[in-house]
Amino acid sequence: MNEQRRVRVSKYLSRHLRHRPERIGLTLDEGGWAEIDTLIAAAATHGFRFTREELIHVVDADDKRRFAVDGARIRASQGHSIEVDLGLPPATPPPYLYHGTVARFLGAIRSEGLRPMHRHDVHLSADRETATRVGARRGRPVVLTVDAGALHADGHVFRLSANGVWLTASVPSRYLRFPPDTSGTA
Repeated sequence: MNEQRRVRVSKYLSRHLRHRPERIGLTLDEGGWAEIDTLIAAAATHGFRFTREELIHVVDADDKRRFAVDGARIRASQGHSIEVDLGLPPATPPPYLYHGTVARFLGAIRSEGLRPMHRHDVHLSADRETATRVGARRGRPVVLTVDAGALHADGHVFRLSANGVWLTASVPSRYLRFPPDTSGTA
């Protein structure tokens, strides 16, 4: 499978396993799982064909592990805008986590903190490198440091997704450290 095809199938899976399963007549269970054969058939009915082998290749080749396969089922690991219960237990985060963004959002983040926006949770990275890659998807990245230890001690719940993304409902701005060169950004 060439890279262009892999990306196309991956984006299709993300769209329908995270956000819009109903667009292709797909129903996810409460944990966000769909039967692989049902997904493939629904996609084909709606004009996008791929094989089980292509789907497995996309899952296996994805360095971010966006999808999980369990026997004959598949689901997105996190990032849903639809209601699902991933069944992730509360977890104790490391002292610091990181969030990648871009300068144009810093004013809102300074005043409102990190909010999940159209997703269920705020996504945080365990290392600066991953947060930098996340921020770079929208432009020149800015990496914020999250005092996750203090946030957790103050009662905020964290969960760790299957692909290593830390999830929490929100991060008030008092738990954020902004890089010094962004202080003038409003």
